[in-house]
Amino acid sequence: MNEIDIVRAVTEEGYQISPQAVELIKLNNSPKSLLKYILSTVGDCVFVIEPEHVNLKGFESSKTVSRIISGTSPGTVSQMAPCKISSSALEPADSHILKAFDPASDALTESGLISNVEPDVVSSAEVSDSNLEIEPDILSFQGSVSDSIPDSISDSIPDSISDSIPDSIPDSIPDSVSDSIPDSVSNPVYPSASSRGVDRPASSFFGNEGSPSTSNRLYREDSLFSNQINSFPSSSRDEGVRYLPGRNPVTVLSDITGHSTCVGEYMQFVQYFRDRYSRLSEIIRGRMNARPIESLKRRSFRRGTDGNTEEISIIGMVSDISTTTNGHKIFSIEDPTGSFSVLIRNSDKELFELASQLLLDEVIGVTGSVTNDGKLMMATKILQPDVPNSVQRRTGSHGKAVLISDVHVGSSQFLEDSWLDFLDFLKGESDSEEMREIAAQVRYLVVAGDLVDGIGIYPDQEMELDIQDVYAQYRKAAEYFREVPEHIHVIISPGNHDAVRQAEPQPALPERICADFPANVTFVGNPALVDLDGVRILIYHGRSIDDLVASVPGVSYQEPAGAVLEMLKRRHLAPTYGSRVSISPEKKDYFIIDPVPDIIHTGHVHTLGVQRYKNVLLVNSGTWQAQTEFQKRVNLMPVPARVPVVDLANFDVKILAFD
Repeated sequence: MNEIDIVRAVTEEGYQISPQAVELIKLNNSPKSLLKYILSTVGDCVFVIEPEHVNLKGFESSKTVSRIISGTSPGTVSQMAPCKISSSALEPADSHILKAFDPASDALTESGLISNVEPDVVSSAEVSDSNLEIEPDILSFQGSVSDSIPDSISDSIPDSISDSIPDSIPDSIPDSVSDSIPDSVSNPVYPSASSRGVDRPASSFFGNEGSPSTSNRLYREDSLFSNQINSFPSSSRDEGVRYLPGRNPVTVLSDITGHSTCVGEYMQFVQYFRDRYSRLSEIIRGRMNARPIESLKRRSFRRGTDGNTEEISIIGMVSDISTTTNGHKIFSIEDPTGSFSVLIRNSDKELFELASQLLLDEVIGVTGSVTNDGKLMMATKILQPDVPNSVQRRTGSHGKAVLISDVHVGSSQFLEDSWLDFLDFLKGESDSEEMREIAAQVRYLVVAGDLVDGIGIYPDQEMELDIQDVYAQYRKAAEYFREVPEHIHVIISPGNHDAVRQAEPQPALPERICADFPANVTFVGNPALVDLDGVRILIYHGRSIDDLVASVPGVSYQEPAGAVLEMLKRRHLAPTYGSRVSISPEKKDYFIIDPVPDIIHTGHVHTLGVQRYKNVLLVNSGTWQAQTEFQKRVNLMPVPARVPVVDLANFDVKILAFD
């Protein structure tokens, strides 16, 4: 086991490791077993595995336990031919994802996604029979050894040894990557587009064929889909829901902050797309009885007495879109078992219009008949995940939430006078009695990104900055927010101008910046799903609006809520991978809109838009920045100093002007 293998296994589990610890593991007689032991015993508070975490004495004790269990010590288990154990503990870590692609598990097996099960596998209940010998390697692979040891055996293990048996592998995932990781791992090169190549092989989303390199293919077979004893189980930390009590409580339901695991390896892209497909296809599957794509290639489609073939349904991710010489639409969709081509005739106006709005990488369901040669589906229906018609608006909350974005503190175009009028409004110091009445009901202030203008975001930006230092920009912003009344709970999410990574999902602003802000400010990532005392609001800065404006007919910067509506239909905030939005391939796709929120709040494009769709309120707030030279060049006309105020009881929206 070399250094790269050790680093890869450690980073896959979400930890970092120092070069000294790597050397200690590599020099051991059983480096792979030692590494498993370290990963299973390291504490939740550990971010970097150091030499002091390499407990060689404890490792030797655990090996002694394995020998006792296997029968090498007298008086434990009678010697018989070994057999394997069938138990959920022995399944690959991603088996729950594989099962999501059922109903045709035989298709998955034949496609190579699931290894064939050996015929001599027995159930875990049979292990308790004292006539069976248990393979030590199988037991040491499990997260918890003691759970699989029969009582008669475990009682005979001395306390001094049983105390050293490792607990389950901790789900601790840090948010950073060690400096000791080689450049090929710690400085990944993200592909600019994942799905635009015409020659992309079938099922490239899911890693079945056409992997980018032989080494990647070998690694994939050895870790993600393999049932081999020596493979490292994949772990993921369950997101802890963060509850912030008080007069105006906030519950953070979903947020990347503290949960990022991405180092840019090939398998992480596969996991990202598998998670997207699994969750979105499950939504569609509730409204469509679909079959795996591979099953279409293994059967003949004969015409009935009426001359028509039977209609079938499949669910897949759009991998290619083109137009035929006759003006018909043809696109390819993929699922984990294969890919298939679908044709939309231009004579079917309604369906053709829907097909014209399809985006690469979105997940859809298609119903139609397959041609006699089994190579093409003639579609009669396209189904997007969408929001169900039965979604109910929640009631029972009270007060108001103020939604803003794109403050751009530090810019020479920052509208400070308008901003100070806004702060006076929040403090109840407006000249208008109506405005003072509204201010008295404000409980929350939500900022959807671009709190400051940042540095080096667009060409010649430094020519339009009043504050040249990004940390000074945040200090000035903190001064402003200290004027917000303490009873108003402020939630701030980052955007593409903020001092966090550009790849989305973005974590919350770093502690060095947050420390300057008052106690009533809560920082979350981008995107983030939060609950404001019973009202769920999905906060997303909205960088993908650029992609939707460029790709979906009828979507424009002047009506930004229309772009958010297209996100909602697809149940995804950034459907196309590898376009204008840089997306980090995390184990979980944080852009999926599930559950359906009450409000989606976006910004980014500096224009104001409010729309309702199936009881979901869509709000794109404006900006506090006048038109910049860059915006003039791209013909973007901002709508500054306009503030949407949402009544949390009935979701009515009132727009306040501070210009």
